[in-house]
Amino acid sequence: ARTSPLLARSKDASDAELLAKRLGLRDPGRAALLRRRLGSLSALLRAPARCLHAEPGLGEAGVARLFAAVAVMEREAFAALTETPLLSSSREVRRYLRLKLAHLPREVFAVLFLDNRHRQIRFEILFQGTVDRASVHPREVLRRALELNAAAVIFAHNHPSGIAEPSASDLALTRNLSDLLGRIDVRVLDHLVVGRGSEVSFAERGCLGS
Repeated sequence: ARTSPLLARSKDASDAELLAKRLGLRDPGRAALLRRRLGSLSALLRAPARCLHAEPGLGEAGVARLFAAVAVMEREAFAALTETPLLSSSREVRRYLRLKLAHLPREVFAVLFLDNRHRQIRFEILFQGTVDRASVHPREVLRRALELNAAAVIFAHNHPSGIAEPSASDLALTRNLSDLLGRIDVRVLDHLVVGRGSEVSFAERGCLGS
């Protein structure tokens, strides 16, 4: 079979082929073009239904198949987090948070609440903000940790700009929250900033404070 010129120029032909099958497109090059137009694979997977319905040839069935595939990925990633302690599965934590946060157009602050064996109790987005900031209220984080009887937490927030580098205010907030939660014996294991295709771990950088 003849290879589409668009597919030949694609950086990742396998992604284009899989997307084409998932969307019901005969030409993988059209999937590659759609991915580039939306900016990234993550943006394509999380595009609003109205945007995808506007693409010629996709149809309702193709869009429904794509949404079903994303739901399956989220459930599989969530299952991986519930089966093992999160400290021994940092790769799965990053993958799960990437699926949940990387595509969002506005900044949000989320928390993974964990039990005393560092297994997940619940994942919650506690605060939603604008395109470049989300106001976080420490008292609400404290209240929710107490309600869920959490022994530890992992914080996460996204940068809609796509750049995962934390700001000075991110660092100050994390240290403030670590100090506050430490007073009730809730450990802050990490804070991850999620960009497009990358994450920054405060724990790995030694930025959690005492």
